[in-house]
Amino acid sequence: MAQAFDLRRAMAVLMLALVSLAELLGMTMWFSATAVTPAIVGAFGLTAASSAWLTMAVQAGFVAGTLASSLVGLPDAINPRRLFALGCVTGAVANAGVTLAGGAAAIVACRFVTGVALAWVYPPGLKIAAGWTRHRRGTALGVVVGALTVGSAFPHLLSGLTAGVDWRAVVLAASGLALAGGVIVIAIVRDGPHVAETAPFNSRAAIEVFADRGTRLATLGYLGHMWELYAMWTWFGAFAAASLAAAGHPRAQALGSLAAFVAVASGAPGCVVAGVWADRLGKARVAGAAMVASGLCALGAGAVFGAPYAAMLVFGAVWGFVVVADSAQFSALVVDYSPREHVGTALTLQTCCGFLLTLLTIRLVPSAVAWLGWTWVFALLAPGPFLGAWAMRRLRTRPPETRAD
Repeated sequence: MAQAFDLRRAMAVLMLALVSLAELLGMTMWFSATAVTPAIVGAFGLTAASSAWLTMAVQAGFVAGTLASSLVGLPDAINPRRLFALGCVTGAVANAGVTLAGGAAAIVACRFVTGVALAWVYPPGLKIAAGWTRHRRGTALGVVVGALTVGSAFPHLLSGLTAGVDWRAVVLAASGLALAGGVIVIAIVRDGPHVAETAPFNSRAAIEVFADRGTRLATLGYLGHMWELYAMWTWFGAFAAASLAAAGHPRAQALGSLAAFVAVASGAPGCVVAGVWADRLGKARVAGAAMVASGLCALGAGAVFGAPYAAMLVFGAVWGFVVVADSAQFSALVVDYSPREHVGTALTLQTCCGFLLTLLTIRLVPSAVAWLGWTWVFALLAPGPFLGAWAMRRLRTRPPETRAD
């Protein structure tokens, strides 16, 4: 009996590691164009408004993909491993298409399709991981979200280290990594026992998911979290570069990209540490504390503008650590509160709502720079995490029902 338990546990750990690696590889596509924005702007003569769409188009595509998928029950009707692999292949092709584009419209279209494809990568990956865990789900999903955080940061690292390399190489590298992630999931990863692989189509699945108060509060917390997260990830590099440029630094752009990598990648240990604490102290409690900390960072970001580069890196690491530490816990809470047969739809709907909100905040930051300047613009992001912390406080009074998985 003990040997069988050890084998099951080892299998779960192996599957979690493989899913995490695949998520890391697949999510490199998200910021592949954002990380080389200056080069693309120079190559195609894009305006400031057009350059914002290098990220916003991915967000819009992701929202469209998650919304359409959840409305037809796709995440529960199709095996998540097959859906994940399809997303990786489709996204890799669309992302590579940016290198062949002839203008801004074609680039935005390719980025939109990439976002649609990522809707079949991110939520299905979480569902696969949830299927292999139950009692330590906070930690497990924290590891997965930490991995995709590193994947999102990776193009910034490439951009910072390869300043003289053609921007197309960075974009194509992301597509190649995504294809590798799809191969890992479809060829090696197996389905876990704690979440239904597929379920019959149910036109009321989305309504049934949000009928539960716990799911609604978890989603409200997630919305507060997303108000801040992707705007910070998208624009922290520009914030750091503007700070360095104001001091007359000759390598402001490259060092800004490295600062963005540090800020985004620091979220990986944040996700893992928060996951361990969440399984001990409670998911809602830990998520609420992380949001209070990240909201305070948003309010105080202006204090490091113009500071030495080392101070900028330390601040970016701290903010990056807490800004995404809560992310996996919202997914884990939704899994806890949702019907077992609708977990895929619940996760997809939650991410759809959150990423829809990011379209506003990603566009808000560069617009607000015109009248606030880079120094204090991130203070506009603080209300989101504070609202999310309030939702988590309400959720702590309503534990989920125990399900027999």
